[in-house]
Amino acid sequence: MSLPVGLDDLLWTYQGLIQGVGLNGLLALSMYVVLAVGQLSLGQAAFMGLGAYTGALLSLRTGLPFALVLPASALVPAGFALAIGLPTLRLSGVYLAMATIGLGEVLRAVYLNADLFGGALGLSGIPERGGTALIYALLGLALLVLFLVGRSHVGRAMEAMRQDGTAAAVMGVDVRRYQLGALLAAAVLAGLAGALGAHVASFIGPGEYGFEPAVRILSFALLGGIGSPAGPVLGAAILTLLPEFLRGFADLRLVLNGLIIVVAVLFLPRGLLPWRMARRAA
Repeated sequence: MSLPVGLDDLLWTYQGLIQGVGLNGLLALSMYVVLAVGQLSLGQAAFMGLGAYTGALLSLRTGLPFALVLPASALVPAGFALAIGLPTLRLSGVYLAMATIGLGEVLRAVYLNADLFGGALGLSGIPERGGTALIYALLGLALLVLFLVGRSHVGRAMEAMRQDGTAAAVMGVDVRRYQLGALLAAAVLAGLAGALGAHVASFIGPGEYGFEPAVRILSFALLGGIGSPAGPVLGAAILTLLPEFLRGFADLRLVLNGLIIVVAVLFLPRGLLPWRMARRAA
């Protein structure tokens, strides 16, 4: 069944914006899973870049079907997260945030200086694959899985870690294992978002995966709240749509994101959606 002409034109006009809401929702969930275990990791932009460049290179150089490209684009960031997870997860708080941002900047320097990645010009001509339906299907699946996990005994352990990691460890929670699992999940979600974004935009550049995107992804979660997976997705939707209404302030986007983080921390410590998931009894 075809859509009405007016609705079809509307969807076509705002296709990029609609896709951006879905992609940023995936990135917001990648931030949610690490904040849910009490860690402040800002490596999501780096994982997104790994997924984007992996997917783009596989599509451009090998011609593999997208059904293989997309999983590979999630596995490469996950492998990177596994490699850096054990040493970096010994850190916490601002030290972990600084370490993961630094790792992201190292990767960005590699993209800028290696011919394989197109240098400062990035990679263009990436075949258009995936699309809106796949983006939202993966977002819906990720939300469902995280809701189910949150209501399980794993969710209770994550809640305990977020409240007090030391007390959770005393109670028998394997804190390091959960932290590493959260980092791997974040890498997979961000890698998927990066690969999908590369294939719907047909272009990627190293500037898309630096410090500013990392701060923006953090602002999604802080604005929406981390009481449930729905909070960060709500924050991502608001902050993705907001520039459309404030086009004259596009140059101040980083400032606005920083201001939102400050306001959220001071006046909305639980975010716009403070509701917390009910946990199943043991």
